[in-house]
Amino acid sequence: MKRVRLGAVGYLNARPLVYGLERSTRFDLRFDVPSRCADLLHRGRIDIGLIPTIEYLRGPSEAGHDDGYRIVPDLAIASRGPVASVALYTTRPVSDVRAIAMDTSSRTSVALVRVLCARAFGIDPALEPAGPDLALMLASCDAALLIGDNALFQQAGQLAAHSGQVTVQKIDLGEVWTTMTGLPFVWAFWAGRPDALMADDMQALRQARDAGVAASEPIARQYLADRPERQAAGARYLRDNIKYHLGPDERAGLELFYRYAADAGVVDSAEPLRFY
Repeated sequence: MKRVRLGAVGYLNARPLVYGLERSTRFDLRFDVPSRCADLLHRGRIDIGLIPTIEYLRGPSEAGHDDGYRIVPDLAIASRGPVASVALYTTRPVSDVRAIAMDTSSRTSVALVRVLCARAFGIDPALEPAGPDLALMLASCDAALLIGDNALFQQAGQLAAHSGQVTVQKIDLGEVWTTMTGLPFVWAFWAGRPDALMADDMQALRQARDAGVAASEPIARQYLADRPERQAAGARYLRDNIKYHLGPDERAGLELFYRYAADAGVVDSAEPLRFY
């Protein structure tokens, strides 16, 4: 049987979803930043990707694959309230922000910033793509979007060093979304073309998730082996901030995000959710 090419996000928050899969004889597993996962899936270089949710609406770009993607049921990277690892760092009140440096590793978070600027912050800033270097980002813009481990492990002292005498505020975008909508936010999910998975494959992905959710401490210890002072915080983050189910509330939050993204011109339209 042909092995399934599985593209996962390399950040800490994705590790519970792939727990043990590196030993699987069914899956070939690779890790990339979220935007790269999406590009690989769009180009047919992987069969299933843990993609930013906004990329589901952009679909495959290969000729002959115009039927869109399917989502693996009940699996996601989501949050309800503070997410801790997706944040806007501002050097002035958010109502006064005029330019935001946007982490190019992300796509869903970039789309969420555009939605929140319109609906929560009431601003229309210039958005400048940038690498995830907070010092350089804040040197050119008065706010910066960071995602993943870079955001999770930013410390107050590091923020002070980045900004000199300027106070830097961290605005947790998961918290802003839930405050605004009352719903969870879905950052990523497994998706692929309609014929990419069989029922046993989806069961294996759910089993990996279940085992990974129960193993937050060993996952954090292994992932952060070279930074032991971060391991307890990493385990708390996996246990308390990140949710790994795509239930009714998560689906409602996702559908609302898609409608808001279409209203903001981020995507052409809000397509229905289609599952395997």
